[in-house]
Amino acid sequence: MTMSRNKRWQVAMRSMGRWLPRVARTSGAILLSIVIVFAVFRATAPFLISSGLVRSGIEDALSKWSGYKAEIEGTPTLEFWPTPRITLNQVTIREPTKSGKTLGHVDSLSADFSLLAALGGHARFHEFHFVRPVLYLRRDDSGLIDWTNEGLLSKAINRVETNSSNGLVMSREQDARIGALTIEDGKLELTDDKTGRLFRLDGINADIVWPRLSRPMSAVLLGRLNGQDIKVDFDSTQPLLLFAGKNVDARTTFSSPLMSGTFSGITNISNFAALAGNLDLTIPDMPSFLTWSGERLPGSSTIKNVSLSANIATVNNSLRFNDLTFKVNDAAASGVMDYGYTSTGKPKVSGTLAFDQMNLNPFLAAFSMRLAADTAIDTIINGNPLQRLDIDLRLSSKKAALGPFLFDDIGASLLVAGGTAKFDIGDSGFEGGGLTAHLEVTERDFDGGGKLQISVRNADFAGLVSRMRLAGPLPLASGSLDLSLSTSKPIWAASLGDVSGKLHFSTKAGTFRQFNISAFRVLAAQKTFFRMSDVADTTFDFDSINFDATFANGSAEVHDAKIIGRNETVTLSGLVPYRSNALALSGSLEAADPANAGDLPLLPFFIGGTWPDPVISPVSTLLQKPTQP
Repeated sequence: MTMSRNKRWQVAMRSMGRWLPRVARTSGAILLSIVIVFAVFRATAPFLISSGLVRSGIEDALSKWSGYKAEIEGTPTLEFWPTPRITLNQVTIREPTKSGKTLGHVDSLSADFSLLAALGGHARFHEFHFVRPVLYLRRDDSGLIDWTNEGLLSKAINRVETNSSNGLVMSREQDARIGALTIEDGKLELTDDKTGRLFRLDGINADIVWPRLSRPMSAVLLGRLNGQDIKVDFDSTQPLLLFAGKNVDARTTFSSPLMSGTFSGITNISNFAALAGNLDLTIPDMPSFLTWSGERLPGSSTIKNVSLSANIATVNNSLRFNDLTFKVNDAAASGVMDYGYTSTGKPKVSGTLAFDQMNLNPFLAAFSMRLAADTAIDTIINGNPLQRLDIDLRLSSKKAALGPFLFDDIGASLLVAGGTAKFDIGDSGFEGGGLTAHLEVTERDFDGGGKLQISVRNADFAGLVSRMRLAGPLPLASGSLDLSLSTSKPIWAASLGDVSGKLHFSTKAGTFRQFNISAFRVLAAQKTFFRMSDVADTTFDFDSINFDATFANGSAEVHDAKIIGRNETVTLSGLVPYRSNALALSGSLEAADPANAGDLPLLPFFIGGTWPDPVISPVSTLLQKPTQP
């Protein structure tokens, strides 16, 4: 008869009840034994392990790693709970000579160590904690960091190689274990032989995870650079190759109140031309950033913020910024830029940029900035970018502004090379017409003078006069202008009195505002002099204006300027000393048609005083003989 389900369950439980207590008792005894052994081991460890052994072990480890001599002044402290740990005070690492240079100093250094290895007479350390360390490094002319003096790290860096698949190749002996490093309130001083500059980074707090030399590294660093708080996040799959000056794949994020950015791709600390990857950069306060960095940039007062994004690649030993997009203030641009070096080793920037809107002031400010510096080192570090940099840029924009002047669909170029700087506007819409311009700074490192040429065709000068809010009687019409100016003095030192040139101006039919020509004739017959404001109650319609002027010695000389009205013609000539805003013009008012000379006789006059309200003196009045008493 088949056993019922309840009976089978009862048999199984009786069988389990016989062996389960034995298993539980055995397991409990084993666990208790382990706990007792561990507790006894921990309790007796301070008596079994010599602090001298651990101290000499960490001294030896530091010396082997750095290749320098590690000196410990303080008494070591051992802790065994919750993990075995040694703390050393006043640790100095220096060259093993009497007057050898110091690589670094640490106020307090602590590290976890292996208890079993220590009991066997060996010291193995991990989880390092540095309190107030100071590290002195040097970057040589090749761009490499002089890390150590033939220590384990230096040997590993010098001997590391890559295989055909760009994998890291190194011996097992070189692949040393590191672990985790924590830095608290540290300081780094880097002497750059390549530039002659000294960089200081203080207030460093960092967490670095680098299990072994052959393994990836991740690091988070907080510090102060030139008084500004910064944060750097760094991740690399092959950090040892990076320190060896080779190309590695890495991601670096830099953030501070003045600048933030991320670069992800191929990185090389010795050759920035080898960079290849994606770059995002934002500078929210450009003037403050330049002050912090110690650099000077012409026109920087007009640049408030900058941001850019680009895909960087190496092309013919130059860095190419492909798919470049960036914003300056509210102006966005896109295009391609190259950064490289000329055959003489001078940095060069070239490229093509298309803006939606553009401010030309920063470009032209470079031509007026003083190039000379007080000292030679200032010239190298903070000299004008025109001296330190060759430029070849082609620019275009739907809208552009230069002070009060507005341009449409502008095409321009900026060329700086061989001691000459040129800025050209090849074509541009200007006030409903067209404009071309050429600005050049020439010879002897830009101090041989310069020249400016502007040509305007069919522009609405009425709109320009209104927008600039110019005062006084002025023509409101469409016209053309040709201006040519030059100076033999350095352009940054030249004043208006040092400029010479010529101007031609002509217009179509228009209106001369604030000029009542009928009242002009009436007052000329009644008074010996009157002001221009006395005849400013209406306008004077004209058919055309045509005049030429030359500039020299701080004055403009007007040559036979003619304002041809429908009934009368105004002719002017003389001097305009523009430095004093004064006028010294002779003129005449006559009939446009000689047949009307009887009704509109010739009226000569003189204009003196200052603009915009000069004094008019009719010449016929001045020439009258005085009445005999």
